[in-house]
Formats: sequence, C-alpha cells, structure tokens
Amino acid sequence: MKLLILIAYFIVLITIGFVCRQKATDVNGFVLGGRSVGPWLTAFAYGTSYFSAVVFVGYAGQFGWRFGIAATWAGIGNALIGSLLAWVILGRRTRIMTQHLDSATMPQFFGERFQSNSLKIAASIIIFIFLIPYTASLYNGLSRLFGMAFHIDYSVCIVLMAILTAIYVIAGGYMATAINDFIQGIIMLAGIAAIIIAVLNSKGGFMAALDGLGHISDPAVSSTPGIFGSFFGPDPLSLLSVVILTSLGTWGLPQMVQKFYAIDNEDSIKKGTIISTFFALVVSGGCYFLGGFGRLFSDKIDIAANGYDSIIPTMLENLHPLLIALVVILVLSASMSTLSSLVIASSSTLTIDLIKDNIVKEMSDKKQVFCIRVLIVIFIAISAIIAIIQYKSAVTFIAQLMGISWGALAGSFLAPFLYSLYWKKTTKAACWTSFIFGCIIMVLNLVAGSHFPTLLQSPINCGAFAMLAGLIIVPVVSLFTKKPDTALIENTFACYDKTNTVTQKTALGK
Repeated sequence: MKLLILIAYFIVLITIGFVCRQKATDVNGFVLGGRSVGPWLTAFAYGTSYFSAVVFVGYAGQFGWRFGIAATWAGIGNALIGSLLAWVILGRRTRIMTQHLDSATMPQFFGERFQSNSLKIAASIIIFIFLIPYTASLYNGLSRLFGMAFHIDYSVCIVLMAILTAIYVIAGGYMATAINDFIQGIIMLAGIAAIIIAVLNSKGGFMAALDGLGHISDPAVSSTPGIFGSFFGPDPLSLLSVVILTSLGTWGLPQMVQKFYAIDNEDSIKKGTIISTFFALVVSGGCYFLGGFGRLFSDKIDIAANGYDSIIPTMLENLHPLLIALVVILVLSASMSTLSSLVIASSSTLTIDLIKDNIVKEMSDKKQVFCIRVLIVIFIAISAIIAIIQYKSAVTFIAQLMGISWGALAGSFLAPFLYSLYWKKTTKAACWTSFIFGCIIMVLNLVAGSHFPTLLQSPINCGAFAMLAGLIIVPVVSLFTKKPDTALIENTFACYDKTNTVTQKTALGK
C-alpha cells in the first residue's frame, strides 16, 4: 500500500511537468512563469521552498532535543519574520523594481541596479557554490525516512529523488514547480497535523506528554528542573540565533526572493502574505513543536551513535503504516519542492548572469532555456554525489550543512538587497563588502570554527551574526564610498512613483 501511494504521487508530479511544458519555452516562462503566478501558487511555492527535510528531520530533531518545547519559537519566528514581514517588506518592492530593471535573477538585479557586470558574476558564483551543501542536506534527511519506511538503500533514495525532480523541472520549469508545490503544500499541511496528533497520542495525549517532558532533566544541559517544558528552554540566546538564521535568512536567499518576481498583481501580494504566513505557522511551527517532544523517546535514541537526524525518524517508526506512508510523502514533498526551487535558481543564475554575454556572446531565448535545463541536470548530479560522500564522512548533521549555506547566502545578499530596494545611497562598494564578509566568515567557520569565539563556533550562530553584521556594514560602507550616479538612481527608483489608476474598491478616493 505504501509503495502504491508513492508511485501514484510520482505519476502526478511528472504529468504536471509535461502539461506545463508549453509555458516553459522562453526564459521568462521557464524561470518566472511569465510573471503571472497567482497568490495561492506563489504562497505555497514560497512555503514549500522554505521548509524541507532539513527542517522536518534536521532542525526539528536537533533543536527540539536542545531546547525542548521552546523550539516552537523557531516556527513562530519563521511565520512572523520569515513569511509575514518578508512579504510585507520585500514583496511589492521586489516585484516592482525587478520588472522595471528587467531582471529575472538576484545577480541580474544587482548587476542592473549598480550597472556592474562583475557584481552580477560574483553573486552568481556565490549562489552556485553555497546552494550545493544545502541541496545535499535535502537528500540526507529524506534518506533516513525512506530507510525507516521501505528499508531502501540510501543511494537509491538519492537517485530516485534526483531523477524525479529533474524530470518535472526540466519539462515544465517554474510553472510546473509552482503547481507541484501547491499539491505538495497541501500534503504537508495535512501530514504535519496528523503526525503531531498520532505522536502525542502515543504518549497519552498533549497534557501527559507535556507533563512527561517537564520531568526530564539533563545535567549536561541545565540543572533547572522541567527546563525542557519551559517557555524559553535551557539556552535562550542560542535559540534566538536559530530564530534569526531560519527566519531573517529567507530575506537574502535567491530561491526565496525570486518567488516575488513572479507575482501577477497587487491582490496576489495581499492574499499571498496571509496564505504563506498561515502555511509557515502550521508547517514550521508544527515541525518544531513535534521535535520538542523528542526527549520522551530518549530510551530509543542514541545521539552519540546516530546523530540528531535520527530523532524524528525514531519518533515516527511505530506509527500506523499508512501514517508512515504519509510521513514519507510529506518529507518527500517538502524536499522535492525545495530542491526544484534551488536548481532553478542556481541554473538560471549561471546561464543568465555568467554564461550569457560573458562566455557565450550570442544566446537566444531558446539557447538559454536549453542551457538552463542542462545545468539543472549537472547541478542535481553534483549535489547528489556530494550527498553520498557527505553521508559517509564526518559531517553528519543536516543542520550544520544548512547553517553554512544559509549563513553565506543570506550573510552576503540580505543587507545589500534590502537596502537596494529602499535606500538610494546604497553603493556598489557596500555590496562587494557584504559579499566578501558573508562568504569569508562562513568559510572560516567551516574550516576553523573551533578558533572562533565560543558563541560563533556553531554555523547557526555564525550565520545569524553574518546577517546582522551585513545590516550594519552596508550603510556604514555606503556612507564612506563613492556615491552612485544620480541619474541612474533616479531612473531606478522612478518605478515606485509611477501612477496607476485603480478601481475604488481597491483604493478609496478623497
């Protein structure tokens, strides 16, 4: 039964990919869906790209174990900061300015905004390099659940997920991804609710589970009784770093911000804001809430031997077979939607921002789409190989891989992108400084993290620091470096002053 459900799911995804093929014939259609994607598809595409096996297996397990029920704050932060504020602060301005500058990717935006080809190339290289470890982490989390449900070899799981994702993304582009994201999002919403109820019922219900959590102590973490059932948990400062990294980080991730490029109208932004916030609250809040009860299963979990990534699969292994099938499809949905978003962002960036005009001088729309499709295959293959190597090496925790990726990308892009949308005095030099600082600090953390101050040794904390530091670096450097050309800036920001006539039901008259 589990296998039949899985096969039916695969058939639906692939069918949608081929149905959407006619809308993916040019770059605008393949990468942005023709900038005509409605609120439900955009909101679900945003949410499903946000949450994957990294959150469900890696973060929920690790941080639920470390912080107890207080880990739920990370999910709340994801909803309020990573979704609600992201849509309110970035949504409209991103859509307006990127269309005005005719940019389809984040590097292209930087290149047009500052009239700098070198800035565009640097951004595209950063994206390609640092999206790979994030992609590898998606395979890792998925493999553990597949192994639990079907006892399938890890390599088979990776190959299966890679091939299926490649088929529907290559065939249908962004529109196929958005429609599949919507279906996958529905599965995620229903699945997380069913799983939480089942797991808590296995421990006597919510109140009994919460009471049991309150009686658990770990002297190595805290001597305070009932700390894992408390409001802020044993380490509020580290928890705050997790909230910042996983919430504010989305503001600077190219695969997330690019969702705003494709919105069709004003009404879609308003509806999308509400839908994506609700989605994040249920899915992310639910994941961290579930992970917070991980210590109730401590008699079956060996962190030293199997790592934090084994916590969630252990919590679920005794559920009804149909629920386990739902869990597998839930995490598969989350991972494939995120993977499809990552490969489109990376391959389109390399094609449009690096290869076109720099390596290949004349590239028609048809050639660009073909190149993007080829790079999707290459990107998926590289990340799959790295995932297998990573699984057999000393780097076994999903959260650390994602922390390095998110920290470098958001640490590099968040501040310059945000200021570029709002502040005319943002300079090219400030962008370069943010790029260099974000990348270098995360690479140093990877290779020599033990020499960092104690608080910054964790990739999670270091990534959060890189983002916040960028918000200070960009305005400071901008004040002391060459000002941008006045005519260029006025032309860029003129898009916000354009007059649009709307009906009275949209805006009240005097």
